[in-house]
Amino acid sequence: MEVLMLVNGAFDLLLALMLIGVAWVVLSSPDLFRAVVLFVVFGLLMTLAWVRLDAPDIALAEVAIGAGLTGALLLSAWARLSRYSDKADQNAGDATAQRAVEGIGRGDHIKRE
Repeated sequence: MEVLMLVNGAFDLLLALMLIGVAWVVLSSPDLFRAVVLFVVFGLLMTLAWVRLDAPDIALAEVAIGAGLTGALLLSAWARLSRYSDKADQNAGDATAQRAVEGIGRGDHIKRE
């Protein structure tokens, strides 16, 4: 019985570390396709985490929305983006996106009186 509890605890710890690791790689990946695929993997790992927490309804929603629908939309957007842009436009877009994210982080989107 104690061995089973130890194995369950080790699996939960491994799952948590994998979730953190995959999330970090998704956020820091310069390759968009890799980030999209790993986002789907993250959704599947989250589904497993919800199952481990005895929340099957949330697990079903996570796999349908988080991994399935969102993953399909992101893959579709990636395919369209890679089809209609060349390398120069992609670099310009990356710089624009980076400036937008930095502006949001500084609070530039908030109107001040």
